Amino acid sequence: RLLLLLLCTSLSGGNPADAATQEFKPGNKLSVDLSEHVIVLPAGPFEKNISVASPTEVDLTCKLDENSNLKNPQVTWKKGSETISHTSKAPNSWTIKVTISESSHLGSYTCFLKAEKELSATFHLHVPPIDGREKPVIAYIGDTGVMVCKTEHHPRAWKWFMNNGTELVSIDKILPKDKYEILSRSASESRLEIHRLTVADSGEYWCEADFVLGPGKARFEVRVLSVAEPLKPFIAVVAEVAILVTLIGLYEVYSKKRKAKEGEKEFDQIEQLPNSHI
Repeated sequence: RLLLLLLCTSLSGGNPADAATQEFKPGNKLSVDLSEHVIVLPAGPFEKNISVASPTEVDLTCKLDENSNLKNPQVTWKKGSETISHTSKAPNSWTIKVTISESSHLGSYTCFLKAEKELSATFHLHVPPIDGREKPVIAYIGDTGVMVCKTEHHPRAWKWFMNNGTELVSIDKILPKDKYEILSRSASESRLEIHRLTVADSGEYWCEADFVLGPGKARFEVRVLSVAEPLKPFIAVVAEVAILVTLIGLYEVYSKKRKAKEGEKEFDQIEQLPNSHI
C-alpha cells in the first residue's frame, strides 16, 4: 500500500537535485516469497486487490463457506477471457499458483463456481498504487511548494513530471534547475520542492515510482494565488455591506424630504381654510 503526503510550505532549505530521476539499488532485488490470498464464498467480499512490487509467486484460492449449500460445483479459473487450470484442490477449496515475472502476468484472475447457481470471485493483481490528491493544493506566490510520495515498497527509481498543457515533461528538463529540487530521505520516499512559486507554476504534477513490474503514479494539482486572493471574499462582503448602508441612508434622506414636503403642503392647506370661510 502506498501512502501519499502532499504539503505546501514556505520552506526554502535542502540540497539541489541534479535530475528528476532517483535510482535505488534496493528496488532491484527480486522477491521469491510466496504469498497466499483467499476469498470465501458466498460470504464475500467477492473482489480482492493485491499489490505486487516485484516478481513473485502468488497462490489464489476460492473457498466455499462451510455452511454453503452449493454442492459439487464445476470450477473454472480465468484471466480475462483466457481459461486456466487450477493446480490444486482441497475439500470445497480451489487454488491456482500464479508466477509473476513480468507486467503481462498482472491483471484480474476470476474463479467461477457453477452448480444450481453460479458464484464468482476476482483477484486483482497490480503494482502498488499511489493515492493522489483529489482537491487542489493551494499555495501562495513566493512560497515553496512541497510534494511528497511515499511507499512501503522500494521502487527502482522515482521520477517527477509536470504537465505543460500538451504532454508530461520530466522535471529535469525544466529550467531553471535551482527552482526545482528532488530530495529523498529513503528509497521509499521522494520529495519535490518548487521554490519561489509564481502563478505560472500552477498546474498538474505527477510522481512515478518505477517498480520492476511497472510504474505506480500519483497526481497533484497546484494552484498558486496572490496574497490578496484570500481577501477577495472579505472585500466582496464589505462592498455589499457598504452598498446596503448607502441604500439605507439614501432611503432615509428621501423619506425625510418626503415627510417635510408633506408637512409643508398640509400647513399651506390649513392657512387657506380661513380665507375660504370669508
